Amino acid sequence: MPSLTRAEAAARAATVHVDSYDLDLDLTAGAETFRSRTVLRFAATPGASTFADFEPAELISATLNGVALDPGALSEHRLALTGLAERNELVVEARMAYSNTGEGLHRFVDPADKQVYLYAHMFLDGARRIFPCFDQPDLKAPYTLAVTAPDDWLVAANAVPAGPAESGRWRFAPTLPLSTYLITLIAGPYHACTDVHGDVPLALYARGSMARFLDAEAEELFTVTKQCLDRYGEIFGIPYPFGHYQQAFVPEFNFGAMENPGLVTFREEFVYRSAVTDSERETRANVVAHEMAHMWFGDLVTMAWWDDLWLNESFAEYMGTRITAEATRFTRTWTTFAMHRVAWGMRSDQRPSTHPVAPTDVADTAAALLNFDGISYAKGAAVLKQLAAWLGDEAFLSGLNEYFATHRFANATLADLLGALSKAAGRDLSGWAEAWLRRAQVNTLRAEVDHAGDGGYAQVAIVQTAPERYPTLRPHRLAIGLYDRAGNGAVELRRRLELDLDPADGGRTVVPELTGEKVADLLLLNDGGLTYAKIRLDERSTAAVPLLLPHLDDSLARALVWSSTLDAVTDGERPVADLVSLVFAALPVESEVVIVEDVLKMTRGLVDRYATAETRPAALELLAQACDRLLAASAAGSSRQLAAARGLIGATIDVARLRNWLDGAGVPEGLAVDTDLRWLIHYRLAVLGAIGPDQIAAQLDADRSAAGEQAASRCRAALPSAEAKAYAWDQIIRDTTTSTRLLEHAAAGFWQPEQTALTADYVPRYFAEMPDSMRLRSGMSAEALALAAYPRFAVAAETRRLAADLLARPELPAILRRVVTDADDDMRRALAARS
Repeated sequence: MPSLTRAEAAARAATVHVDSYDLDLDLTAGAETFRSRTVLRFAATPGASTFADFEPAELISATLNGVALDPGALSEHRLALTGLAERNELVVEARMAYSNTGEGLHRFVDPADKQVYLYAHMFLDGARRIFPCFDQPDLKAPYTLAVTAPDDWLVAANAVPAGPAESGRWRFAPTLPLSTYLITLIAGPYHACTDVHGDVPLALYARGSMARFLDAEAEELFTVTKQCLDRYGEIFGIPYPFGHYQQAFVPEFNFGAMENPGLVTFREEFVYRSAVTDSERETRANVVAHEMAHMWFGDLVTMAWWDDLWLNESFAEYMGTRITAEATRFTRTWTTFAMHRVAWGMRSDQRPSTHPVAPTDVADTAAALLNFDGISYAKGAAVLKQLAAWLGDEAFLSGLNEYFATHRFANATLADLLGALSKAAGRDLSGWAEAWLRRAQVNTLRAEVDHAGDGGYAQVAIVQTAPERYPTLRPHRLAIGLYDRAGNGAVELRRRLELDLDPADGGRTVVPELTGEKVADLLLLNDGGLTYAKIRLDERSTAAVPLLLPHLDDSLARALVWSSTLDAVTDGERPVADLVSLVFAALPVESEVVIVEDVLKMTRGLVDRYATAETRPAALELLAQACDRLLAASAAGSSRQLAAARGLIGATIDVARLRNWLDGAGVPEGLAVDTDLRWLIHYRLAVLGAIGPDQIAAQLDADRSAAGEQAASRCRAALPSAEAKAYAWDQIIRDTTTSTRLLEHAAAGFWQPEQTALTADYVPRYFAEMPDSMRLRSGMSAEALALAAYPRFAVAAETRRLAADLLARPELPAILRRVVTDADDDMRRALAARS
């Protein structure tokens, strides 16, 4: 199937103007397909030709301006339209296939009660799986939807209902002009919670079996929603424009969420059924704020083509983090951003697949899909944070409001946004945009320090470098923080100095303000996290980190120090043993839960790949001891306690202790060994070979839910037996009847650092069999499965050779090429660290 190219999209946009879509869906036709009837009205250049994107299971009929189209007009998911008139009407009836991949109209059968739930996910080019359309972002139109469904179902959509449902028939008012990828609906016996905020009706939806959990979470979700609506309306000057604000939590969703105006869809895991940490609640609030930002960035004003994806995602990432901190109880989101999101951006930016935030060469939709990564989200957001600091907030927001006012309900480009911001700020941003948005990769900033004999600084300079292949030096707005140990043992900020790095300095900027200043115990570059760059501390500060870090009051400063340390280990500049020692020394007294969680997760990943078979057991034991110390020091029932318990479960080899926890023995006071924690314990026991299929089946019988089925799939694949591996592998590679989400969990459990000998024969099988497997799937579901199934713990030169042989094949699917290229680069780093 060909991807829509940018040239084809431009030609079609020059040929047609869409007036409206009338969609009529019948969801009562069976378990495999649904009926779809579409009336598409559009203007066109008389006599011209074009095509509609369309992927039916069966085309029943199609007429253009009353004339039946030859069935041969449909080929490779394109319906040819020739001899167009000035005004045109395309009428198509078809049977469309439900999906189990989270794309198109996804059909899910709840294992808890066998009820059917549907939701539409049309991103990025999935609208053709539901109705014939001109599937590109710059051909916006209003949509009118009608749905036939069982009487006892609930149906919701982007627009408000046109009236009450009657005899299984739902009709909705026309939407405002929207791009095809933003159209959605949900249908099924969904449970609803409703509220209202001013003149905006609010609703939350989840499956019936999740009703009690949604009811328990509704107050917090509504509170965050209302707070964010108020703050966005205040700073943007344009109130929320799409009528009602509904949020549906749907099963087996591929994204964290999707910004469909009027009906945002979220992954169901955000409706918590077990204890979670406060940082997880912060993440959920941030996702709510992120998707709401899209109501302006992406929905009200939409990119013209996918090269300007950053106009959607970078702004939503920045504004979501900012608004969560400004409007909700979660005031430390910039700590999370520095600790978690920026690290994601930098990992993406340093891989072979790196690309500019705003690339100029997104040739087709397949290439566009590959850009949904840490660069388009986190790096872009970090760049915007710096831009706001550089321009000043008043000018920054004034430019955004001008952009909204000029392009509302239309499309825009990078040039449009830069024009509005330049006008508001009174300065030309073209040079800034070239350096930050059009050039790939990340700079490294190092503190170069000379000490004077009197205990002061003789000179402090900041040295900026860039990778040889991407030699761009950039202007940076950043701060330097000078931290000292106080008499009470705390580490406090003595002085904070903001400055601009000018690349015209040749990469070395002297800071004369610090000459003669008393030498600090910690000199922290990028204090406050204003810029996007890799940070390296001077030798004195680096040596002092283990003593200072436990006593540093500022959580953002601690996050920046941890991030610098983790990045240095990832780059092979410091051994993983140093990181594990720092975790043991400093993490047990860490109060910020997101730092605890991210440090443990990233350290564990580095230990599993960078440590050798001989050194890994000792490193893992030290991690377990650190978690045990943190657990003992945590308040009963606290988020910190839960984070420590999860870390301990993942690192320990104490099978008896884990079994005791399952039996309720020896459990720390206040720690709830609830459903999700029980599954985590089962997973660790499965990896260690301490349980078998029967115990997993018994736990699944006790938790017959979607989450339970996914956890069981991961546990079964993790069992250290030839039979378990053979069954899981066959599922991962060949099974198209099982939902992609279940297969992803199987792939996540398959490879284990404790089981490299058992899975050695599957390493070459990945490279031999995955290309054919990828042809069974598409989009993000294919990418997620290929990545989860990669033999990441087979750290060996032979794995790299197999990857190189596969990458030499010219016909390799683009998604798999990206996955293997980046995973192989991670393998390169791991091998270098081990050597």
